[in-house]
Amino acid sequence: MMKAWLDERHIVTIEADRFEDRAELMSESGLTYSLYYEKALDHETAVYRCTDLLPVERSMRLKLGAAEAPVYLRRIVRDPAFDAEFPGDLERLGAVLENGVTVFRMWSPCAEAVSVQIGESKKDMVINANGTWEAWADRDLSGTPYLYECFIHGEEVVAVDPYAKALTANGEEAVVYHPQSREDASGRPFIEHTQDSIIYELHIRDATIHPDSGVTWKGKYKGLTERGTVNSSGDSTGLSYIKELGVTHVQCLPFNDFARVDDNHPDDYYNWGYDPLFFQVPEGSYATDPQDPLCRVRELQEMIDAFHDEGLGVIADVVFNHVFIREESSFEKLVPGYYFRFHLDGSPSNGTGVGNDFASERHMARKFILDTIDYWLTHFRLDGFRFDLMGALDKLTMRLISARCQEESIPVVLLGEGWDLPTALASDQKTVNTQAGDVPEVRFFNDFFRDTVKGGLFDFNDFGFVNGKGRFIERMPQLVKGSADTMEWAEPHVSEVTQTVNYVECHDNHTLWDRLRRSNEAESEADRRAMHELASALVLISQGVPFLHAGQEFFRTKFGEGNSYISGDRINQLDWERRTEYDPHIDTVKELIAIRKKYGVFRLRSAESVRSRLHVLSTPAPVFGFLLLAAEGDIAFYVNPTKRRYELQLPASGIWRLLVSNKKVERVPLEGEFMHLEPYEFMLVKKSRQ
Repeated sequence: MMKAWLDERHIVTIEADRFEDRAELMSESGLTYSLYYEKALDHETAVYRCTDLLPVERSMRLKLGAAEAPVYLRRIVRDPAFDAEFPGDLERLGAVLENGVTVFRMWSPCAEAVSVQIGESKKDMVINANGTWEAWADRDLSGTPYLYECFIHGEEVVAVDPYAKALTANGEEAVVYHPQSREDASGRPFIEHTQDSIIYELHIRDATIHPDSGVTWKGKYKGLTERGTVNSSGDSTGLSYIKELGVTHVQCLPFNDFARVDDNHPDDYYNWGYDPLFFQVPEGSYATDPQDPLCRVRELQEMIDAFHDEGLGVIADVVFNHVFIREESSFEKLVPGYYFRFHLDGSPSNGTGVGNDFASERHMARKFILDTIDYWLTHFRLDGFRFDLMGALDKLTMRLISARCQEESIPVVLLGEGWDLPTALASDQKTVNTQAGDVPEVRFFNDFFRDTVKGGLFDFNDFGFVNGKGRFIERMPQLVKGSADTMEWAEPHVSEVTQTVNYVECHDNHTLWDRLRRSNEAESEADRRAMHELASALVLISQGVPFLHAGQEFFRTKFGEGNSYISGDRINQLDWERRTEYDPHIDTVKELIAIRKKYGVFRLRSAESVRSRLHVLSTPAPVFGFLLLAAEGDIAFYVNPTKRRYELQLPASGIWRLLVSNKKVERVPLEGEFMHLEPYEFMLVKKSRQ
């Protein structure tokens, strides 16, 4: 028994019961290479070295004494020579309809033999020089299940097609699905520039699962197509509520197929969706009939169309940085070791913290990501993508994604988490906020904004501006100006104001309300609500794109749970009774959104424009204020993060109209030079030019 592995261009690792000083490698092209014993790794494994550069070919064989064995491609798959030898970049992979014929096509240069099980029949596949295997059926096989059966490294492997467009329940088999033209589908809502976006983050199940949501299809794609739904108090819920709020885009937590939830028994399990299994197939647990492989496709299309009909864009949260379990993924089964990053010692890279890092920089991994983006754009007409742990993706891939999205007639929103993660990727290749200028069309979540406003994320004893009596007031000019300038007290977070996503809470970690209940437990509930309103106001009036977590506007709580990714509906559901209880606070957020949409000066598109239009006002610290010079007049914003009442001098004498305040109900014009700012009050006032 002997096995041989090509691990490097000069190295073959041999497993055998005895070793000799010399071995021979015979290439597929007929050349012979001498290998020399270098060292033992253990009593049955040794490293052999060749003084020449070894070829990267499929059907090579090794001779050691009288024994002979095939040479399997192992660590060499991570060498650039492997990509150069097997360039499958231009192939259409998956089950595709070509001239009335269904073609099954998959890439696995490592495989010795491949067949495709199609329903009850099996077809052998043939290999092309680029490592792509093909089989043909002379008809349209839409709706037919299929699996790949392979011999790889001498062992039988059964894999579901990573390019599957439909699946049986729980992803047991791929199902042939040929996307049809969707000319009757609702088009993307028009948006002139992505800087005009206001994003609302939503989990599909959370949105409607509450008993008082008024929705029939609770927790399903279909539930977010229902219009006119109300809770028991008669207040709007679901899709209609989101429309009334005034946001421009709904960002949905991952709705591609993910693990941990049984499609057939979804009520028994819960997951946010960051455990990806199949990237081009909608999640089955959100479908009304998971036994019908096409139901999930059809109902997701209907959900997106329903949002489009209401003028709302849909952003997909995509998780290209890792898979659920590397060893069980189709990527690892079909080309072992290729699609994931490894350290030089052979150990898996784990910068994502979930056990594996997807190698976006490799040609076929990058192709898969780009093909997936193209599929969601063309077939589901998505309006944007949010990239989970984007710092683990390489910049070239992100630039190619950006280039593809710019082909669309309506701007596509691209945003992600630009955290610098310890993944096995060169630092200068990472898509991180400090290198934002290399990916100018991509936006970055602004954790500097978040932590300045409410304090450090993981320390309840740390305080920010709104809950710490004005702490970090020196950073506030940087925040409201879009975090793109170098200032005395702050470095730029991004290269341009069109790259910052401003937020104070999201699905991760504690909601802002739960945070304030812990960090400011000595304060009254009314004061904590006011602090919360100050934070949301800062998000909505600052330059950049504002991001709201669903329910933030009615003080969403997860009962103190800081990581609710599998915590169930009681913790995660949107509480539609709470929506009624805090309706006046929702109205304040609606007003802020309406003002932002009305006045373009809140949505400036360059740091240069911000410098000329936004001026910080002289105010008694820790009150902060700034003036915006709009075409429609002067707009001043003030925020008071204390329990003290302040008298303020307005930027100019005259009549100022109150646009919105979280404390003042009457919209009495302010005459003269002075006004009062109440404890924990924010205020927007406007003066028309004569």
